[in-house]
Amino acid sequence: MRIVILFGSEMGTAESAAEVIAGELTAHDVSLHDMSEFAVDDLDPGALHIMVCSTYGDGELPTNAEPFADALDSGRRALDGLRFAVFGLGDSVYGPTFNRGGEIIAEKLSARGAIQLGEHARHDASTEVKVRELAAAWARELRALPSFELATA
Repeated sequence: MRIVILFGSEMGTAESAAEVIAGELTAHDVSLHDMSEFAVDDLDPGALHIMVCSTYGDGELPTNAEPFADALDSGRRALDGLRFAVFGLGDSVYGPTFNRGGEIIAEKLSARGAIQLGEHARHDASTEVKVRELAAAWARELRALPSFELATA
């Protein structure tokens, strides 16, 4: 089973987290893509998709995630059976818009029938926790889920 990791990043931090997650899942066929370079029509129900997305400004998607999100909104194809997981990045200083980027992507995928696996990770830049460390730990936890084993079998 393939694992497709898509990242939306304004400053490169989400891309770095995506690389760490890919490194934790090397036992599988993993590919890594910038959201701006990945077509929604290429989402494959036979693969597990991991969305790594930062939050920009006041709760917006990073620039490179906007075309992907727009395509999710305008697409007509149902994503029933598509499995995805989300690792979000944000800063709790922004209050109610904290980690909104990952939430937006998850909402758009779910609205089209996709199923979220595992816990939505939410890195907070205002803490001492390093994003790369949290990404590695989250990927290991995701890998240990029974639903992950089913999704990648």
